[in-house]
Amino acid sequence: MIENEFLFLGLLAEGPKHGYEIKRQIEKELIPTIGLQIKSIYYPLQKMEEEGLIDKVVGQKGRFPARNIYRITPKGKKKFEELISSSFISVERPYFQMDLSLYFLPLVDQNLAKRRLKTRVAILKRIRKDLLELKNNLSRTKPLELILAHDIDLVEAEIASTQKVIVQL
Repeated sequence: MIENEFLFLGLLAEGPKHGYEIKRQIEKELIPTIGLQIKSIYYPLQKMEEEGLIDKVVGQKGRFPARNIYRITPKGKKKFEELISSSFISVERPYFQMDLSLYFLPLVDQNLAKRRLKTRVAILKRIRKDLLELKNNLSRTKPLELILAHDIDLVEAEIASTQKVIVQL
């Protein structure tokens, strides 16, 4: 729930939004760049409203149906500041499923391992290509550029690391 709180509080810190607007922003900007998957937006919003982190008002424009417009509360702003502050300094050791495969490498045919690792490099290069295309085609906002640059750096490091393993086999 903390990840959802961080996401929704951050989006609402930008300004009030209705549910569809929140969902559209997640789908347009965050899923392609961060890969974040959200099953439902309304359940977390309801829970956050119950906790006093956000509130909602019913708004209507012209002949359009009434919709709930969500706003961050002072308590929500404080919680967002805590979450973003701790997020910047939160560092966990990365875990890749491949690490376990490397542990058991002596039990695997080395030619098979090399072929699989070369396939891994090809997949990582495809991911890098997709990230570079995304970087070139997305709206030019500093946060999205930073996210994509970070992800590209990580993929390039994984490619280099996997290639070292192949050479050592």
